[in-house]
Amino acid sequence: MTYEPRKSYSSNSLSPIGGVALLFASNGMMIAGMLPWYPMLKSRFTLDDSLFGLLVACVAVGSLLSMGLPARLVRGQGPRSSIVWGTLLMSLAVQSVALVPSAWFLAIVLLAVGFLDPFVDVAQNVLGVQVEEAFGRSVMSSWHACWSLGAAASGFVGTWAVGHVPLAAHLAGNSVLSFLVAALGCVMLGSRWDGQPGQPADSRLTDAAGDPATRQSESDPDSRSLGAKTAVGRVFPLALIAMSAIGVEEIANSWAALSAHEVAGIPVERAGVALTVMFVAQCVGRFVGDPMINRLGRENVARIGGASIALGGIIVIMAAAPSLWLVGLAVAGFGCATIVPSTFVAAAAIPGLRKGEGITIVSWLMRVGFLATSPLIGLVSTATSLRVALGILVLAGITIFIFSRRLAPTVPRV
Repeated sequence: MTYEPRKSYSSNSLSPIGGVALLFASNGMMIAGMLPWYPMLKSRFTLDDSLFGLLVACVAVGSLLSMGLPARLVRGQGPRSSIVWGTLLMSLAVQSVALVPSAWFLAIVLLAVGFLDPFVDVAQNVLGVQVEEAFGRSVMSSWHACWSLGAAASGFVGTWAVGHVPLAAHLAGNSVLSFLVAALGCVMLGSRWDGQPGQPADSRLTDAAGDPATRQSESDPDSRSLGAKTAVGRVFPLALIAMSAIGVEEIANSWAALSAHEVAGIPVERAGVALTVMFVAQCVGRFVGDPMINRLGRENVARIGGASIALGGIIVIMAAAPSLWLVGLAVAGFGCATIVPSTFVAAAAIPGLRKGEGITIVSWLMRVGFLATSPLIGLVSTATSLRVALGILVLAGITIFIFSRRLAPTVPRV
């Protein structure tokens, strides 16, 4: 019996929506649990900013190495199974951070975390799209807000743990809790969203994150010709927007806690408050994102977001007081909240390209930007200072502001 999506649900049957929310929150919790410890790990292994930038970039390298594999696993085993096994293996990898004897071993562990995360990310987004279509309403931004909410909560607890709990104990507790939350989310969803083994729950969704070569062979020559003509002109600006936004998110993940200590002078045991502030601001931005987009349009919301990121970057560069410096991070975090989802929506609507093709091209280029951000910040920081290196926020905001018009729909809104 193959998967047949149900077209609607009664309003009092909200378990699938809650289940997907828990999956996103769990993933945010898992990743953010180790981030407040980055300054301590940098100090333990006596790394300068350049080496630290290369170290944390291992997460992005692992993510790129896994490209194409998550979609195949989701098609073959179902999204819930991918989430359970992916989250379990991620929990083991994250716990290993506490055991590494050197920076080289830490690099291997971060590579493993980056390799495993897309398996969970693709599966939860596939489930999210299926549930959203079944309920007939927009929920995706709220689910991504749940990721930020989980990350903010985990970052807050991690910030407290740095000064009170051993690293191994904290990462073990955070990993177990994250896995239990993901397991509960899978139970709330139920098996109807998986389809049969070997049969994709919805192949057109997994194709969007899957193998470009397969999709190319399935397209007709005329479509491929038109797609080639429009790819550079339409996809590249969207990729620049996505790369800029993911750069802001990478600063939150890898540099917020460290810069809080080295730039703002916040004690290392409380430096994790910086990433918590960015995640909370991002969470708020994602919860209000859909109403703002419905009222103003994606391009105008992105324009506001780009201006907010640039303003936040200027505050981060100029602020002397830690409180004002944190305000700058919050403004930047709020500004980047809806940019990546809006870019994917625009990429899916590019004339001449199938939905999956536009999203896949932008996603791949975005991950390249993700990979380049931390090494770039590290190099600039070593040559000048970390405060100056955070000026990448201003450049990212300006880039998004300039190209935001490319997010306008190709047909008039009604």
